[in-house]
Amino acid sequence: MGTGTFVNERPYAKQPNNPAARNFLSGFDMPLLVSIVALIVFGLAMLFSASWDFSLGAYGDPMYMFNRQVTWLALGLVVAIFLAFFDYHHWRKFVLPAMALTVGLLMIVLLMNEIRFGAKRAIFDGSAQPSELAKLVSILYLSVWLYAKRQYLQDISLGLIPLGIILGVVGGLIYQQPDLSAAATVLIMGGLLFFLAGGDLKQIGVLLIVACVAAWVVSSVSATGQQRVGDFLAGIKDPLQASYHVRRSFEAIVNGGWFGVGLGQSQSKLTGLPVPPTDSVFAVVAEELGLFGSVGLIALYGFLVWRGLVIARRAPDMLGTLLASGLVTWIAFEALLNMAVMVGLIPFAGNALPFISAGGSNLVATLAALGIIFNISRQRGEGTITDEEWRSYSAVANLRWWNGRGSVSRARRPQRAHRSTPKP
Repeated sequence: MGTGTFVNERPYAKQPNNPAARNFLSGFDMPLLVSIVALIVFGLAMLFSASWDFSLGAYGDPMYMFNRQVTWLALGLVVAIFLAFFDYHHWRKFVLPAMALTVGLLMIVLLMNEIRFGAKRAIFDGSAQPSELAKLVSILYLSVWLYAKRQYLQDISLGLIPLGIILGVVGGLIYQQPDLSAAATVLIMGGLLFFLAGGDLKQIGVLLIVACVAAWVVSSVSATGQQRVGDFLAGIKDPLQASYHVRRSFEAIVNGGWFGVGLGQSQSKLTGLPVPPTDSVFAVVAEELGLFGSVGLIALYGFLVWRGLVIARRAPDMLGTLLASGLVTWIAFEALLNMAVMVGLIPFAGNALPFISAGGSNLVATLAALGIIFNISRQRGEGTITDEEWRSYSAVANLRWWNGRGSVSRARRPQRAHRSTPKP
């Protein structure tokens, strides 16, 4: 009588012949890895095209920004590989020091007063932006905190109020730079994680109202916010009255048409499109690769998000689900925000397009997030999920509104690799 082994729910799954390679690749979500490689290659090609003229004018070397991005990419890959093998449960011990370090760096940014493009965002001669680290660490901290407090989230004094304080401190420090998009990202991701952790819907409603009021106040008292909202509203009424940045982006998109003018052939990057390697890189993509190239890039992001959410669903515990969901949603939100700005759908934000825009801090933070997601993928099926742990999450994630019932599906159990004895 023979026995057969099931690996990751597939009988007799093919594994690399080399045992070391098999152990190294065990549990990695290969579709996610392929999408990341595709985004990295696509990003380097577009950055090279978008940056050479800007680099020549700003730094005297057409390869400066590209070479710098490759250096940051190498560092980011090292961080991602390390985190892919670093058990995400250990973040429960390290997340508090990480948050303290992040808050300290944000305060140093304000004290150093290093102004670039009208904002104080960087340290070390513009080489690092702590606000990018703050987005990543905030998701880690809130995931761990919500996981630890999951039984008390219905109590406003133990759930919503402490959450508001945490988000207020981090978001407030980022806002002072000013970096409105990063501050908004931290607040939105905090609210999303509170929702996924099973926070009371009434409290979430209060949080949304407070967030809307705060956004209105900020846009009313902030000169930057007033200008961006004013330009956005003017552009909605008449695209010709939009901000200079958005008008030049429209010009690039129109020039690109369906199939683009060809890689490296963009004219807008040479004739006044603001910062084409960073904020405006999507406009360069649309001009050089056209609508089809732009849709292809959006499809890559969509595929990455889908695989991240699959990993979140298969995570061995609620902490893994919160981390994977929060991190992949953050990457998607960053991409959506950048592209929506370039087509005039939202006020100007000034954030990076993940993997595509020049910017070492964003690239390293994004790769670090994906390294953590890979670690969650590698631990699929390990551990035990209790009814108490998953009750609140299931109530949010599994409500069957589409079939008219308010029932909640049973708590999900981890799918374990198992052995099966076939019939003789």
